[in-house]
Amino acid sequence: MPFRRFLVAAAILASACTGPRLAAQEMSFDAYLQVLKARARAEGVSEGAIARMTAGLTPDQRAIQLDRAQPGGASGSGFPPLAPYIADHVDAARIAGGRRVMAASGDTLRRVEARYGVPAEILVAIFGHESGYGGVRGNFDLAQALATLAWEGRRRELFAGEFVDLLRIADRGFSRRELRGSWAGAFGNPQFLPSVYLRLATDGDGDGRADIVNNRADTFASIANYFRDAGWRRGQPWGVRASVPAGFDVDALANKLVAPQCPRVHVRHSQFKTVREWRQLGIQPRRALGDDVLVSLFRPDGPGTPAWLLTGNYRVILEYNCSNYYAMSVGLLADAIR
Repeated sequence: MPFRRFLVAAAILASACTGPRLAAQEMSFDAYLQVLKARARAEGVSEGAIARMTAGLTPDQRAIQLDRAQPGGASGSGFPPLAPYIADHVDAARIAGGRRVMAASGDTLRRVEARYGVPAEILVAIFGHESGYGGVRGNFDLAQALATLAWEGRRRELFAGEFVDLLRIADRGFSRRELRGSWAGAFGNPQFLPSVYLRLATDGDGDGRADIVNNRADTFASIANYFRDAGWRRGQPWGVRASVPAGFDVDALANKLVAPQCPRVHVRHSQFKTVREWRQLGIQPRRALGDDVLVSLFRPDGPGTPAWLLTGNYRVILEYNCSNYYAMSVGLLADAIR
């Protein structure tokens, strides 16, 4: 989900905040809700939207439990193998579902791909991973969950901002019933946070509304806009399988740069080299890839197991969800759908 990089940013923001910061649950939920309402008014949200989105709100203890269960950061150097994850997430049912979406929405997908440069199968793979092609979007009342997590206080600034952004979305004509999703605030077919919706959601069919809950054209255009904003390069694959000679020392070409976000994800990739340079080292891409394209080598499960050459577009998928398991499964599902 694209909210994960925002969780990282929010943690940095919270630690850098100046001025008083309320301790977790320093006031009652009802009293804190008045603080959120006042902030929403100050940011231009209408009284009608505030009233209907906050009516009857009470704390959601399940949302608090799920938030507290999130890992604060992995330790150690071991990683679970990739292959079992791919087997579970790029299975026959999900591939077949993606092909049905491609067949049903082909004209829309071709139009979106032509405009944004993001391949149709990538858009469909994200749709499949995020919400099971629209079948599993979460059933939390987003207003209740976000207000609860802001009040709880562990990541107050993140969730208070998302709560107000949710009310701004409601002010555009979305009902509270439509604004349901994950405990952390992601909603709709692409599972956007409210702040992401406001920044990147796009009207894909010209009806004047960006509806990522009910409208597939808007869903595909919004995902494509997210990818274009993150730097997707038109006409370039996310990566290709590669043949690695026996005994090749991948560790000797390890990336020594420390990524500012999700360092454990990026540390697993090699240095970037051109395809020509990799060929000279004996690494052969199994699909056509321009000699001057910069790629990194990724062999997640060790010697003798599959390896890939990853382009910059792979890192765009990581912008959506900073996990090699997620990004690889999106790429491989897209390839299978195509």
